[in-house]
Amino acid sequence: MEDEGDPLIEEKAPVGDADSGAIAAAPHESVSGLLERGRASGEINAWLGEVPYADFIGVREDRDEHGRRFVLETRPHNVGNPMLPALHGGVVSAFLETAAALDTLAQTREPRLPRLVNVTVDYLSSAGVKPTYARCRLVREGRRMANVEAWAWQDDEDAPVARARLTYVLGAPA
Repeated sequence: MEDEGDPLIEEKAPVGDADSGAIAAAPHESVSGLLERGRASGEINAWLGEVPYADFIGVREDRDEHGRRFVLETRPHNVGNPMLPALHGGVVSAFLETAAALDTLAQTREPRLPRLVNVTVDYLSSAGVKPTYARCRLVREGRRMANVEAWAWQDDEDAPVARARLTYVLGAPA
């Protein structure tokens, strides 16, 4: 008997080449077109639509008086410890990684897809189940690498709940 697979499980797209990164273009649009469109408009939320996990955990881009920031919406499946309650550390880490990758795309001299090489996350305090914000800073952009800092907070930006240092390899210019 031949196994036809589970009809409830969607087929995943094949893993692309090394420069495919986390952001994929719609079938009718090239990756370079997607990158240029996002950079020209300054609208990072268009890129977020191409990252299914970011949508699942509830990441979106926002602006405040200090510039670009990212928001992690409150979602029941983001809870790691229902007794406190607190956000799952993996969700906080994924939020910082997503924010840093998108911010790097927006800030580099040329639109190049960043591939994560290394990340160090410091969890500074428990993240309650409420909206969480992140801001990023491109520390250094070289010819092939970028170093980024990201921090997440809830009530006060001066009291972060987590911070991350990330290193990316930058793909070929789009």
